[in-house]
Amino acid sequence: MRNFIDFGVTTPAEEDCAQVGSRTYDYHERARREAKALINQIRRSVGPEPDNARLGIKSHEHDFGSYLTVVCYCDDEDPLACEYAQLCDEKLPHTWDDEARRELNLQPEKGV
Repeated sequence: MRNFIDFGVTTPAEEDCAQVGSRTYDYHERARREAKALINQIRRSVGPEPDNARLGIKSHEHDFGSYLTVVCYCDDEDPLACEYAQLCDEKLPHTWDDEARRELNLQPEKGV
C-alpha cells in the first residue's frame, strides 16, 4: 500500500524558508524551488530512490492558503522502500550544501 513520510519542511532546519502568505514574493514559486533543491541534496547524501520509493512535494491546506513540504512516498509492503524513506528522514540536512546553494543562487557560507 502506498504511504509516505512527511519531512515537514522545504529547507534544511538551519536555513531560512519561504513563508506562507508572504507579500514580498510568490510563496509557492520559492517553496517549490527550495523543495526541489532539498530533494536533490537528499539524493546526493542518501542516494537515489529504490523501486517503490519516490521523493516528492506535497501540498497541505492552511489558514493562510496551502503550504508545501518534502515527502518520501513508499510502498509500505516493500522493506527497502520503507528503509529508504526512514533514512531520508533521519539524514535530513541541517544546512544547504554547496550544490544546493548554487541551485538556489545563494551566497556561500562565511568561512567556507
